[in-house]
Amino acid sequence: MKNSPIDKNRKAALKGIIKKLHDGADPERLKEKFKELTEGIGATEIGKLEEEMIKEGMPREEVHRLCDVHLAVFKESLDEEATVAPPGHPIHILMEEHKMILKFAEELKCLTDGSKDAKDLTGSVPKMKELLDSARHFKDSQSHYVREENVLFPYLEKHGVTEPPAVMWMDHNKIRNLEKRVFGLLDAQKTSSSDGFVRELKEAGAGLAQMLSNHFYKENNILFQMALKVIPEDEWGGIRQQFDELGYCPFTPLAARVAMIQAVTGAARPTAGIEAETAIQFDTGSLPAEAIQPLFNTLPVDVTFVDENDMVRYFNEPQHRIFPRTKAVIGRTVQQCHPQSSVHVVNKLLDNFKNGRRDVAEFWINQGGRTLYIRYFAVRDSEKRYLGCLEVAQDVTDIQKLKGEKRLLTEE
Repeated sequence: MKNSPIDKNRKAALKGIIKKLHDGADPERLKEKFKELTEGIGATEIGKLEEEMIKEGMPREEVHRLCDVHLAVFKESLDEEATVAPPGHPIHILMEEHKMILKFAEELKCLTDGSKDAKDLTGSVPKMKELLDSARHFKDSQSHYVREENVLFPYLEKHGVTEPPAVMWMDHNKIRNLEKRVFGLLDAQKTSSSDGFVRELKEAGAGLAQMLSNHFYKENNILFQMALKVIPEDEWGGIRQQFDELGYCPFTPLAARVAMIQAVTGAARPTAGIEAETAIQFDTGSLPAEAIQPLFNTLPVDVTFVDENDMVRYFNEPQHRIFPRTKAVIGRTVQQCHPQSSVHVVNKLLDNFKNGRRDVAEFWINQGGRTLYIRYFAVRDSEKRYLGCLEVAQDVTDIQKLKGEKRLLTEE
């Protein structure tokens, strides 16, 4: 793989050309100069170059908008250096899924291209079934993006590659919006026939196919190549293990999911920058000891833990506590914390937990015009040994009033 470092002068010249592209210059007029300057430069260097420009002030959205222009110039260089990961490797799995998703996009495009009107498309039961099956595959593909966003991207960021994953995530959201448009058109067609249905579906299908083709090319030839270079070999086993835990698409080829040669048990767990000696290690990460109490107190619920001997061991102190708790209860049996008339109910619940007959119990009450939801959970270790009971109480009055949706960044 070609990965020559970019010297200062060549880097400045490349940035100058990229800025000209962003200002609207014709890519064809700059292509030869670009080719000369990018001789010997690999995908990692290209990605880092654009990342530097974002950090220097170029809006990420602008890089995303003109990324296809950059690809048109870099394409020859990228095609020459692409590395293929072996079967079972997370990158191999993702690339094989790319092939399948592109196949479904092409099928959708072919189905709509051959239709003249809504009747032609929906009047044929077999054809409509093919159309709905193609759309279903896109819904099934969400696992692909989830694995990238929740496993591969964090590993890249851990190794200093931050902007390319962010740009790819923007692509994912655009793909999801295009898919929603296809789903919406098909759902609407089930109840009404529109003269513009086929035209709109053709546009949506063609747009989705083009978006997927461009996006997968960028991932295969830039993002994945960067990942293969910057992520150490001993971490790929852990990535594969987390892929397995999240699950795959129904269409993910079984041949791509063969076991990796390297063992996953020795894979290093990322500590997210927290020093091991000052942190409590968990299977899913680590927490600084000083953050644990504030974390529990920040939860919008009352939490109380009773150990295997029915002793109250812990409760949190949220800003708005539902039921009163004092430190005097620590070390008392939970039976002593309830009226005698209800102790038999407490004992029955705990006996069911200890004997494995139940894992959860819940109830809700109205108090002072508020609806309170109280749940009890049996806490067990990896060998199913009973460790105690967790009580969680929550005021759900306002939650019950929620309607529609509110996006994360919606203005107040």
